Amino acid sequence: MSEHRTAIRCARITKTFGSGEAVVHALRGIDLEVRRGEMMALVGPSGCGKTSLISIMAGLLQRDEGELEVMGTDPGALSGHERTKWRGANVGFIFQQFNLIPQVSILENAAVPLLLRNVPRREAHERAAALLREVGLAGRENSRPTKLSGGQQQRVAIARALVNEPRILVCDEPTSALDGATGQKVMHLIRDITRRDDRVVILVTHDERIYHFADRIAHLDDGRVTHVSTPAEALAESAARMGEAAAARG
Repeated sequence: MSEHRTAIRCARITKTFGSGEAVVHALRGIDLEVRRGEMMALVGPSGCGKTSLISIMAGLLQRDEGELEVMGTDPGALSGHERTKWRGANVGFIFQQFNLIPQVSILENAAVPLLLRNVPRREAHERAAALLREVGLAGRENSRPTKLSGGQQQRVAIARALVNEPRILVCDEPTSALDGATGQKVMHLIRDITRRDDRVVILVTHDERIYHFADRIAHLDDGRVTHVSTPAEALAESAARMGEAAAARG
């Protein structure tokens, strides 16, 4: 892989929580590279380290050991204030729960990251409105989140995540609160909007129905990346495991 196409490089990253008998080894030496313009899915059982890994990549959590480079910067080498500023300028988040503010309009919700960076309100609203149009919510700018469906609320969350024009989009189970058809539409939207801007998308999911949106899939288990596969290979592995389990029961 040529260096100029490498967006995120993790080398021997470890993370431990607690101490003594209560110690938890969340990450046990992660090696992973993510390319520019790529959607990388992180999959694996609950507790395997996916959330810890994306938190370190996004500058939300400090690693214990190892090397990290994200778009040419090591977030762990920044001061707390510098890291917050770097994260606000470079990383967008889409969560399982939409985390919208129910008391204000979806326009205000989408504009929040800009307002937190002291962008003038008029400019923030204009940029937020443009993204709401792009995600199919034109004419609904003054609606409150509670008046929208789950899929529409996730679209607001996508607009909010992209309003800062981040280079990295972190999606933590973005379809788990949605039905299958709505989840597919949301993933099409995420892929189409982000790919044309050469953004990096890190997708944490347990939903095999959206594997095909990823370019590559990193499989984690017990704090390690066991292997990286294509979506087709990942689905074939899953089918094989289900077949083995069925045979064992039979």
